[in-house]
Amino acid sequence: MLMSQGGREARLRYLANSFRVLVPGDHVRCAITGESIALDRLRYWSVARQEAYASARAATEAALRG
Repeated sequence: MLMSQGGREARLRYLANSFRVLVPGDHVRCAITGESIALDRLRYWSVARQEAYASARAATEAALRG
């Protein structure tokens, strides 16, 4: 039986073209905005920083911060 992880924040390992779930959940937080990002909508992250971003704009802001 598949169990729902509703409302629980996941911990991920960000890889070059994918991510690996370390702790099950249904979302992660954007490192820039703090916004909740559903795992099925996660498109932007940094492998070097191991951070997720809610949008291309947030990812760009993170890159500019260094």
